[in-house]
Amino acid sequence: MTSSARRDSGLVRRLTVLSWFQTVIACMILLVIIGTVVGAQVVRQANEAGNRLLDHTVPAITDAFRLETALIDQETGLRGYALTADPQFLQPYDSGRQQQDRATTRLRNLFAGQPRLLADLDAVVRLADQWYRGYAEPLATASTPDAVRGLGPASIDRGKAIFDQLRTALDTQNADLAHMRTRDTAELDHANTVRNSALIGMIVIFVLAVLVLTVLVRRLVVRPLDYLATASRQVADGDFGRRIDAYGPADLAAVATAVEEMRRRIVAELSASREAGVVLEQQKVSLDAQAMELRRSNAELEQFAYVASHDLQEPLRKVASFCQLLDKRYGDMLDERGAQYIYYAVDGAKRMQVLINDLLTFSRVGRLSDDSTPTTLDQPLDKAIGNLSALIEETGARVESPDELPEVTGVPVLLTMLWQNLIGNAIKFRRPDTEPVVRVTCAADQEPGMWLFSVSDNGIGIAPEFVEKVFVIFQRLHSREEYDGTGLGLALCKKIVEYHGGRIWIDTDYADGARFWFTLSTTGTTPVEFSEPEGASA
Repeated sequence: MTSSARRDSGLVRRLTVLSWFQTVIACMILLVIIGTVVGAQVVRQANEAGNRLLDHTVPAITDAFRLETALIDQETGLRGYALTADPQFLQPYDSGRQQQDRATTRLRNLFAGQPRLLADLDAVVRLADQWYRGYAEPLATASTPDAVRGLGPASIDRGKAIFDQLRTALDTQNADLAHMRTRDTAELDHANTVRNSALIGMIVIFVLAVLVLTVLVRRLVVRPLDYLATASRQVADGDFGRRIDAYGPADLAAVATAVEEMRRRIVAELSASREAGVVLEQQKVSLDAQAMELRRSNAELEQFAYVASHDLQEPLRKVASFCQLLDKRYGDMLDERGAQYIYYAVDGAKRMQVLINDLLTFSRVGRLSDDSTPTTLDQPLDKAIGNLSALIEETGARVESPDELPEVTGVPVLLTMLWQNLIGNAIKFRRPDTEPVVRVTCAADQEPGMWLFSVSDNGIGIAPEFVEKVFVIFQRLHSREEYDGTGLGLALCKKIVEYHGGRIWIDTDYADGARFWFTLSTTGTTPVEFSEPEGASA
C-alpha cells in the first residue's frame, strides 16, 4: 500500500462507505438546491423586467400615442370646421375627445408609481384643458358660420399657441416614455444575460462537482474495494503470505481487518497442519514399521501355533503313552506312590494337551479368514448342545431356548464355540444334588441393529467382585480339584463376542445362579419391539 493511501486512510477511516455515499448525495442535493434558488431568482428578475416592459411600458407608449393622435385629430377637425363651418369636421373632434379620455385614464393607471410620467401626463392634461377652454370649446359650440368667423384670428392664434405647448408636453412625455422603454429593455437584456450566464455557470459547476465527487468516491471507496478484492483473490489463489492492510472507510477497514485475521488464522492452521502432516508421516513410518514387525510377529505366532499343534503335542502324547505302558507292564511291581506318580504324569500330559488346544483356539479367534455370513443362531445352538450331549445326559441338565432365534452376521464355528462354552460352564458350575437348568433368551437391543441374548443357570453363581476377573485369560475362581478346566472359556467367549461387534457382561442382580448377557449384530432383519429384560443393563 502506498504512502498516499496510508494518508487517505487516516483521513477517511472515521466514515463508512454508506456515510461517504450519503455525503456525496447530500452535496449533490445542496448543489441542486443552490442552483434552483439562484436560477429562480434570476428568472424572476428577467420575468419582472419583461412583464414591466410588456405590461406597463409598451402599453403606456401605445396609449400615449393614442392620446397624441386623439388631440391631433381634434385639432385638425376644429381647423377644418373653422375654415368651412361644416359640422362634419366636428366628428373627429368628438371621437378624439372620447379617445383622449380613455387614453388618459389608462395612462394614469399605467403611470402609478411613476411620478415623472404622471407629471408629464398632468402637464398634457392641463394644457389640453386650456386649449379646450380657450379655443376648442368656443369654436365647437359656434353653430353658424358667422359665429365661427366671429371668433377672429386672435382666438385662432391663441389656440395654436396653446396647442404648440401641448405638442411640446406630448413630446416631453414621449421622450420620457422612450427613455423608460430603453431602460426597461436594457434591464430585460441584462436579466436575460445574467440568467443565461447563471444557467451556464450552474451547469459547469454541477459538472465539475460531479467530476470531483466521482474522483473522490473512486479514491476513497472504489480504490480500497479494488485493493481488498485483489488481495483477497491473491490469498485465495494460495499466496497466504500476502498481507492485507486495512485502509479506506471504516466498514471496509473492518472487513480488511477481518480478512487479514482470517488469513493469519489460515496460515497458522496451515502451519499446524503441515507440522501435523510431518508428525503423521513420521507416525505412518513408525506404524508401517510396527505393522511390518506385527506381520513378522504374526508369522512367528503362526509358526509357533504350528509347532504347538504338532511338535509340542507329539512329545506329550509319547509321555502319556509311555507312562500308560509303564503302568500296564510294571503296575504290579510299583507301590502306591509309584502308581500315583504315573497318574500325575499322565494327567499332566493330558491337561497340557487341553491347554495347548485351548490356547490355539483362543489365538485363532479374529485371525481366521473372514467367512462371516448371515447365520440363524438355532444351528450353532443345536450344534453346541449336540457337542455337550454326553455332559447333559450325565448331569440330567435341561436347556431351555426360544422356539426361534434371530439371524445374525457371524462365523458359525465361533458362534458354536460361544454357545458351547456358556452352556458348558452353566452345567459345570451346578449346585450339588440339583439338576442344572440353563435358560437362553433373546430380544431386540436398545442399540439399533443389535440383538440382546442371555444365558442363565441355577448354579453356584459368581460373586460380584469377580465379574470382571472371569473374562481374563487363565483366571480361575476354583481349584482344579473342585472344577477342571484351563481358565480360557469365558475369555474365549468375550473375544468371540467382541470379534462380532458385540459386548458381554454378567448380571450382578441375578441371585438364582449366574446370568450372562451379550449382544450380536443383526443382518438387516427388523427386530421385535424392545422390552428390556430384568438385569439387562451393563
